[in-house]
Amino acid sequence: MSNWYSESSPLERRTFWASFGGWALDALDVQMFGLAIPALIAAFGISKADAGLLGSVTLFFGAFGGWLGGALGDRFGRVKALQITVATFALATFASAFAMSYTQLLVLKAIQGLGFGAEWACGAVLMAEIIRPEHRGKALGTVQSAWAVGWGAAVLLSALVFTYAPADIAWRILFAIGLLPALLIIFIRRGLKEPPRAVAKDAEAPFFATLAGIFHRDVLRSTLVGGLFGIGAHGGYAALTTFLPTYLREVRHLSVLGSSGYLAVIIIAFFCGCVASGIISDRIGRRANVAFFASACIVTVLVYIFAPLTNGQMLLLGFPLGFFSAGIPASMAALFSELYPAGVRGTGVGFCYNFGRVVSAAFPFLVGFLSDRIGLGPAIGIDAAFAYALVLIAVVLLPETRGKVFEQAAAARV
Repeated sequence: MSNWYSESSPLERRTFWASFGGWALDALDVQMFGLAIPALIAAFGISKADAGLLGSVTLFFGAFGGWLGGALGDRFGRVKALQITVATFALATFASAFAMSYTQLLVLKAIQGLGFGAEWACGAVLMAEIIRPEHRGKALGTVQSAWAVGWGAAVLLSALVFTYAPADIAWRILFAIGLLPALLIIFIRRGLKEPPRAVAKDAEAPFFATLAGIFHRDVLRSTLVGGLFGIGAHGGYAALTTFLPTYLREVRHLSVLGSSGYLAVIIIAFFCGCVASGIISDRIGRRANVAFFASACIVTVLVYIFAPLTNGQMLLLGFPLGFFSAGIPASMAALFSELYPAGVRGTGVGFCYNFGRVVSAAFPFLVGFLSDRIGLGPAIGIDAAFAYALVLIAVVLLPETRGKVFEQAAAARV
């Protein structure tokens, strides 16, 4: 990171830290929910299915929020939209600490999801437009790695809070901490600058026209293929991670599964995979980078599931598994940003990334369906490999965009 960072202007650095901080705090707020599930089940007397619905609602509205947030950035400017989205997910998380019923929590999680999805789209496109083209992949890959930072912070905070506070109020304390991202708004307001021509050209057009602009014939191919890319990327990750804990526990009988060491391996692997993907992407191009990581994912998943490995080898192989699976989403912000012109760039990035998140919900279901017929291990392997194959197909259909210069982008770095 040091070389490109040292060459960056003060504005580029401030934009990087705003985007990195926003995504890390997104992860902190979202991952805290998963860690608080047992306490929520006890507090509201709900079933595991009800708890799962809370997570599903967050992801569903997050997908819609990404498309909406990208369009807000195109219409009203990246910086303003970023402030609104950070405030939305921070305040919704904070308000969740005071929820008195399951229904209230469900509504607040939906609002959190809107802000969560929208923040990524706004931050990613802002960073893509500010950073110079030769460093765009590295910068955005590193921004994506912030998810691991937020995830790790959530694990540490959860352990601390649940150790020293009763479970019935610990989850409320945890959610109240979710107000911290609101402090980022002060930094955004004072330190960031709106990129030139980031706002849609026709300010008088209805907002719906901005949302629908990605289906115009000039960019329709990018939207369709980008959507396919998103389906494969999110589908492979969902197919693998949703049932992997169950596979390791029930099929491989790994007692180490729930340990902090196992979580540490996954989190560190994710961070490293994101950073490495960004570096490789700027060196060999977007298409070759994605093809490498997608192919590596297919091979690693198949070895992980079908090879006669010992439990220790399974644990060690968890690092390359997490590493390669992180490399694909880390490439998406730069690639999608380079597919669209300024007027619909945010909308396109938000849609392609999040459309895949919605459709990928079918992949865990397919794993469960196939597992009743061929076993859980083969079901995971086949489903994940199929999803990553969709990524390879999308890469073949997409143009190479490395080094693309955005309109008047140089002026924004001053």
